[in-house]
Amino acid sequence: MSQSPGKASRFGKPLVIGQDLSQVYGEVRALNGVSFELDQGETLAVVGESGCGKSTLARILTMIETPSSGRLSIEGDEITSESKRPSQALRRKVQIVFQNPYGSLNPRKTIASTLEEPLLLNTKQGRSERRERVLMMLDKVGMRPEHADRYPHMFSGGQRQRVAVARALMLEPRILVLDEPVSALDLSIQAQVLNMLADLQEEFDLTYVFISHDLSVVRHIADKVMVMYFGRAVEMGDSEAVFAAPRHPYTHALFSATPAADPERKGERVRLKGEPPSPLNPPPGCPFAPRCPRRQDLCDEKRPDLLPHSGALAACHFPLTEGLVGEGPGQQRRTAEVH
Repeated sequence: MSQSPGKASRFGKPLVIGQDLSQVYGEVRALNGVSFELDQGETLAVVGESGCGKSTLARILTMIETPSSGRLSIEGDEITSESKRPSQALRRKVQIVFQNPYGSLNPRKTIASTLEEPLLLNTKQGRSERRERVLMMLDKVGMRPEHADRYPHMFSGGQRQRVAVARALMLEPRILVLDEPVSALDLSIQAQVLNMLADLQEEFDLTYVFISHDLSVVRHIADKVMVMYFGRAVEMGDSEAVFAAPRHPYTHALFSATPAADPERKGERVRLKGEPPSPLNPPPGCPFAPRCPRRQDLCDEKRPDLLPHSGALAACHFPLTEGLVGEGPGQQRRTAEVH
């Protein structure tokens, strides 16, 4: 089921539509039945524990991998399992910023050479034009002109990630896939990079797909949230609605583990027992059932669909009627109940 479409882009079509994206390795479905729509200028945060399919989703969105079924549509241009290689123009619309700023830059190339490479491969610009764009983009990410002729080892982690963002923007993409872009940085540097990303999004009218484990970062930056488990989306909706009242027990458990800055905010942490099921032998029912504290017989027999529940979509037979409330002074975490 697709998420309800939001505002239309200025091109008259949703910027990103993913329907039933699946990537299969042997008998393992790393991503299965994930559908969403994302409009121009929005930020979708994708959260979930390691192995849930977030990175596979990123690789499909950036056309590094082709979905084995379903389709990916970007401003009306579609990619399917039967498609030939995506066009160069379509690839330019989507760029990625990787998690590790130490490993994503070639240590043998200067910053200028690194930033010029996308222009050399995809445009006919001359040397002076390329140099001008390199210096402009370095300025946009808060770096000085003299940094262009230095090497990656001369910079801190935060500066390297700024260079990685600048490289992703060299071809004027429409969409940036940000795969844990601040998780390897100190907290103070994280804030600087997040503020920079917000400024760049406003200036260039960018759409972000932001993959993260850090829910405090997600709450700060996201317009929409998609919670993934075992290769599927288990909850999806506007960020405020999902954080105010998560409907899926897994989402509730994730949020309950987030440290609270307010000492008056109380509530028990939901501690999940056991491990996710084997992807080689998925259960016939809900994949979260073996770990769910509200498990019932129906959960073992039938896989739940992603259906609307009070302003969000949740894949649960017995969604929570009440979740986490806001984090204002005096507000508390309430015990969730089921229908």
